[in-house]
Amino acid sequence: MPSPNETHASDFSEVHVIDIDSDFDADLPIIKIDKQDNTMNGNGTLSSSKPKPVNIPEVVQKARDTFNSGTTKPLEWRKRQLKNLQRMYEECRGEMIDALVKDLRRSKMEAVLLEVDYLVNDLTNLLNKFEEWAKPERPPKGLVNMMDDVVIFNDPYGVVLIIGAWNYPLQLLLLPFAGAIAAGNVVILKPSELAVASAKFIAETLPKYLDNDAFVVVEGGPEETTELLKQKFDYIFYTGGTNVGRIVYAAATKNLTPVTLELGGKSPVFIDNTTDIEITAKRVLWGKFINAGQTCIAPDYVLCSKEVQDKFVECSRKILKEWYGEDAQKSPDLCRIINSRHFGRLQSLLEASKDKVVLGGRYDAQDRFIAPTVLANVTLNDKIMEDEIFGPILPIVPVDNAYEAIKFINDREHPLVLYLFSRQSKIHTLFTEQTRSGSLCVNDTIMFYGVDTLPFGGVGNSGIGAYHGKASFDTFTHKKSCLVRNFAAIGEKLGSGRYPPYTDGKLKFITTLMRKRSGPSFKYLPYVIAFALGAGLSYGIFAWQKMVSEEL
Repeated sequence: MPSPNETHASDFSEVHVIDIDSDFDADLPIIKIDKQDNTMNGNGTLSSSKPKPVNIPEVVQKARDTFNSGTTKPLEWRKRQLKNLQRMYEECRGEMIDALVKDLRRSKMEAVLLEVDYLVNDLTNLLNKFEEWAKPERPPKGLVNMMDDVVIFNDPYGVVLIIGAWNYPLQLLLLPFAGAIAAGNVVILKPSELAVASAKFIAETLPKYLDNDAFVVVEGGPEETTELLKQKFDYIFYTGGTNVGRIVYAAATKNLTPVTLELGGKSPVFIDNTTDIEITAKRVLWGKFINAGQTCIAPDYVLCSKEVQDKFVECSRKILKEWYGEDAQKSPDLCRIINSRHFGRLQSLLEASKDKVVLGGRYDAQDRFIAPTVLANVTLNDKIMEDEIFGPILPIVPVDNAYEAIKFINDREHPLVLYLFSRQSKIHTLFTEQTRSGSLCVNDTIMFYGVDTLPFGGVGNSGIGAYHGKASFDTFTHKKSCLVRNFAAIGEKLGSGRYPPYTDGKLKFITTLMRKRSGPSFKYLPYVIAFALGAGLSYGIFAWQKMVSEEL
């Protein structure tokens, strides 16, 4: 979600402080901050309380010493830590919900479904399967290696840094954390300072359940994050905005550290005239307005014909009234904007598009409340279309057909997710083949995120890498290839053609062995040969015994 005032990573060679959560101030020089004395609390006001000072280089070195000691390698140790994390979820369920209420005024329904139970279910799946995932893999092998052992070991990377985000402050930090534990890593966690209650919960509670030498929480704001990024890690996992993602990536490249960047962007929705418009409206509005639109995979804007637009608006009017009542501000089911700064950004977007408002549009700065809002007849030149909205405002951009929608989407950065509503399989195929996005979800929103067998991640500006389910384990795992040979005469004979003096005959022999062939795998060939030799030997012994008995 680059803005016109975007600052690039190359401009930060002498930056001392970066603000991890400032991606959305399109009218301000973001990321670069000279001083940060306070952090925001969940009410959007400044809090003078600062985390306990911590020597970050010392923390990272201690973490590396722990990893080098081999503590995290045994599967039984990992399992024990994961079970302790599971126990924390069970015993602290109420505290987790309370923290989300304090930070975002999150309803219990959304807190449980989108964070607490989501974490519980992911961890249960991880516990059930990670030991199988961790086993060495034995891939197929060719004729030249038929007598060898070909293995892929699933090694942990080492010391991992995970930087969370404020919009889902528990889930976006603890879900990748569980994957890193399962993979055998030591982890340093950096929760977002904007979600004050959630950060406090993590910092105070996690050490009571998990190994304090292997897992460390570093609190603080931009200064602490900057200091962390100066250290050498073996893997960095960052969730947040594209602008800061570039900064994290630039810091990682100094040590050639691999990264996963879970970013965002303007995720589009296309609706054609074949859908059930009422069901479509419900699914789009729910995906947009959960967490007050502060969701990286929320529908950002709708593309549809003017005819569909009119039907969608009329359905939305009825649905929003049914969901939130006459006065949405009194509804217990609507979250609030995280702080005053983000509220001000959204307010300016609303003011710039007030002539396009067809539903909602009301706001209350004191309460950080913005009513669920729909804009109609939006154009590319409207300010609302410049950057990711990250709030409860849904613009509709009229297009004539699917081809125009595809061109509109392809003319922009690749979105984190593309939502398509259509009953036509040919339209499904068209969007699948002619667009690029991190994910594609057909005839619904958000729900793909809950399928643990689907890797989640962006492409291009919307991110690098993926996680969820096995993909979380794989993200924090280095696939170490290994070839194991022996000194048997037959193996040496097969490989002897590589030795000098070189001849055409040797070259022909080696190239014949190494040539790729279609057909059955040679994975089990050594066992077949061993069986054949054993059977032949047994037959020979049996025949000899028979011959001897006949002579007697």
